[in-house]
Amino acid sequence: MRKQIAAANWKMNKTLQEGQSLLNDILSADLSVGENQEVLFAVPFPYLIEANNIVSNRKNIFVTAQNCHHKTSGAYTGEVSVGMLTSIGIQYCLVGHSERREYFAESNQMLAEKVDLCLASSITPVFCCGEPLSIRDADTQNQFVEEQLKESLFHLDAAAIQKVVIAYEPIWAIGTGRTASAEQAQEMHAHIRLSLTNQYGEAIAQEISILYGGSVKGSNASELFSMKDVDGGLVGGASLIASEFVQIINALK
Repeated sequence: MRKQIAAANWKMNKTLQEGQSLLNDILSADLSVGENQEVLFAVPFPYLIEANNIVSNRKNIFVTAQNCHHKTSGAYTGEVSVGMLTSIGIQYCLVGHSERREYFAESNQMLAEKVDLCLASSITPVFCCGEPLSIRDADTQNQFVEEQLKESLFHLDAAAIQKVVIAYEPIWAIGTGRTASAEQAQEMHAHIRLSLTNQYGEAIAQEISILYGGSVKGSNASELFSMKDVDGGLVGGASLIASEFVQIINALK
């Protein structure tokens, strides 16, 4: 049975003190985290050690890096390597978030390198994919997302791909005033799983968690997560509000 995951992406938000308070408020709530469920907190780099200490005694709750560099070390001022993350006990890392692709020109090939480095260090990559508005309007979203998967993930063998979590972000529905329905989310998740099936076989494809990253909120989480191929959410703004994220966690299948 594949993992159901609620992943919080704090992005560049919260001071250390605010982050501590938010994390403690969520963890002190009445959480229902089952055996097949996980909760991830992608916090800013300066907070990784502190956040990891806070969740260290909580079952199925982990701290996640928001990014890593695609080289092991070197003269890359301001960057953070996979080795650094491993050295402080981080087990998950976001790779290829739409904001990293758009603002920092991260290519599919660069992301393939990041995925490889994460897996080599036993860090689970949460690989983000998704199409912008122009692609959705041209009705070529399936081909676009499939190319992202092929160029960044499909070089992996069957054993390695099963260690990856995929997060689909409909970029066209974030901050544009347009919304993606639960049915549209399911449609793309099903296509992603079909692409995985074609590459690795159905048994493996059915074991890979695919999260939805399109403005998940407490009010729509249950509907989204009820979709057959939606295995949880990668949550932005709503994860910065304790009551909202608690509701999202408790909405997991």
